[in-house]
Amino acid sequence: MSKRSIVLATSLVALVAIGAGFYVARDPETKTLDASARTGAPGKFVRLSDGVTGYDLAGPDTGRVIVLFSGATVPYYIWDSTSYALGANGFRVIRYDYYGRGFSDRPKLRYDLAAYDRQLSELLDTLGVRGPIDVAGVSMGGVIAANFADRHPDRVRSLVLVDPAFGNHTRAPFPLQIPGVGEYVMTTLGAPTMAKSQLDDFLHPERYPDWVSRYEVQMQYKGFLRSILDTRRGDVMKRPADSFTALASSRIPILLVWGKADHTVPFGRSDTVRAAFPRAEFHAIDGAAHLPQIEQASVFDSLLVSFLRAHK
Repeated sequence: MSKRSIVLATSLVALVAIGAGFYVARDPETKTLDASARTGAPGKFVRLSDGVTGYDLAGPDTGRVIVLFSGATVPYYIWDSTSYALGANGFRVIRYDYYGRGFSDRPKLRYDLAAYDRQLSELLDTLGVRGPIDVAGVSMGGVIAANFADRHPDRVRSLVLVDPAFGNHTRAPFPLQIPGVGEYVMTTLGAPTMAKSQLDDFLHPERYPDWVSRYEVQMQYKGFLRSILDTRRGDVMKRPADSFTALASSRIPILLVWGKADHTVPFGRSDTVRAAFPRAEFHAIDGAAHLPQIEQASVFDSLLVSFLRAHK
């Protein structure tokens, strides 16, 4: 072997070692999510076909059932204030964490609309929820809720969309699409800023000092980053609102709410969603960005309860 070949080989080994060390140093996933990790965790847990799902129930057992769908990465605590308000008004509230988020399992599967639909359908069946339900989703949760209503119109009484992420990503950036490279980029460059970037969803992030630390809890468990990456590679936020044709032609009442200061899914996109669902009741919320149900909770809760009661 020539001297030049030796130098190149040595340099390559050094680069690989540095890259591997950098990956390990940046990787937040140091724990395995199992029964012991869930000890003391909030909510309840049930095993479905793809894994354990964490969920929460609020309100009277006999109340009208509404399911709240979270966004792309934040667990179901994103609906805390809304859940309390609905429960106090007599509704039976179901919140749950998608696979890969919160304290739900991180199975190796395709994180596409079919998987999210399967998880919810199985959860409802397990809980014995048979009749029509109300569904409400924020951001990516709006797409999943709309998909459920589109596929199962007989199971849905009404639909609530909060800053829905229809067509928010046409395609993941090219490096994330490459097997191996995407995982490396997600861990070394994406993970270190992911928790803090959640503050961009607020108009006044200073009012939520524990938002980052609460988010970081789920990042400790292996499989979280993979689930987020696979979701970005999938079809959830690529599907436009006008593709839900069965929903658009159905009689399911729709409430559309959008924070005027939203930059995550810009307020201007509300025009496209309103065009897809022209009969939707629309409300633009002042003083709120991507999460109006949190930043303007009293306004949002009043609109939501009034809408639900108007469509019995």
